[in-house]
Order: sequence, then structure tokens, then C-alpha cells
Amino acid sequence: MVRCPWLRKLPGQHKYICRIYHNRPDDCRHYPVTIDDMARDECEMLEARDLTNRKQAQRTLDKLMADSRPPVIR
Repeated sequence: MVRCPWLRKLPGQHKYICRIYHNRPDDCRHYPVTIDDMARDECEMLEARDLTNRKQAQRTLDKLMADSRPPVIR
């Protein structure tokens, strides 16, 4: 799998940011919110294990995106 060219790991942390988000509207900046969104949109960042264990994948996504989007309301 090829890593997204906009995804950057924060130095000394286990967090990632997407540099393109700073140049996009809020709706785009906060995407993706759910694994289901990513699956529906055929996101290339999804892995097979994400689709077989969506709850775990969602927890991981929430951690990765915590600083990039508002919290998910369930």
C-alpha cells in the first residue's frame, strides 16, 4: 500500500496529521468520521482487517483523527 502523500507523523508522537486539511473546507477537513464513511467512499487507506473488525478500526481512527476533527457523537 502506498502511504497518502499528505499524511504526516508528528515527531516523537504516535499521532498523524493530514497536511491537506488546513487548506480545505471544514467538512473535508474533518473527514473521515467513521469507518463506514471510508468503506462507502472506497477509501484507499482502509485495510482488509479494518473491514472485518470495524469497531476496532473505528477506535483506531478516532485516536488518529482526535486532533483533526470534532468528536463523533453516537
